[in-house]
Amino acid sequence: RMPVSVPAADRRQRASAAFSLSFLSLVFSITAFSSSYWCEGARKVAKPFCRGQSKGDHCIRFNSPDANNSNAVQYIWETGDDKFVDRKFHAGIWYSCEELINEEGETCRSFISLTPAADRGVLWLSIVAELLYIILLLTGAILMSMEMCYYSTVIDGLKINTFSAVVTVLAGLLGMVAHMMYTTVFQMTVNLGPEDWRPHTWDYGWSYCLAWASFACCMAAAVTTINKYTKTILEFKHKRKTLERSLKIKYKFPHH
Repeated sequence: RMPVSVPAADRRQRASAAFSLSFLSLVFSITAFSSSYWCEGARKVAKPFCRGQSKGDHCIRFNSPDANNSNAVQYIWETGDDKFVDRKFHAGIWYSCEELINEEGETCRSFISLTPAADRGVLWLSIVAELLYIILLLTGAILMSMEMCYYSTVIDGLKINTFSAVVTVLAGLLGMVAHMMYTTVFQMTVNLGPEDWRPHTWDYGWSYCLAWASFACCMAAAVTTINKYTKTILEFKHKRKTLERSLKIKYKFPHH
């Protein structure tokens, strides 16, 4: 009985590993899709004049009652970065937010409205691909959970295993295309977007890394599922050959 139970336990472990990877990929993709930290950076803006009692390095005390002439003259002759301040921003698929200077909080606007008109179609394709990616990941996770809880014949389990493998591979391909399309759109927006938004320095944020981590988990789940299917088929072929060999021996040397 032990040789029969060990492969069954191994198959159950592989199914559990594939489901865990698929579920992790689903959580990562939903988190990344709903966040606005795909890209982060800063934009140089001119320092505003200080108002009221505002103080600090983020505004210019010029033409103020308590500003002396030396400060005014010093500002007039300033050049370079002293006249500007870095305004941090973060952007995602849905919206882009910038911090408020000399105030708490941030202001947000739709990222779709910032995208050049020629690239909005690609952005919408990216959004649709991301949604399909999440839907297929959810479908694959449901199929894998059904396979784990399915206690009927192994053949039925193999059928579910095949569907979940196909769905997961298709999800991974859609996710890869969606992430690459968004990367292209963002780079085009940096070069051709509105003047009051274009960043001077930027880099990819944690949401972007999370999206690619989701893709990696998805492909790992697909490989685990396909490997489980292949191993089960090989086990069936081995058992069939063993059975045929034993039957040949039985018919060759029948018991009298």
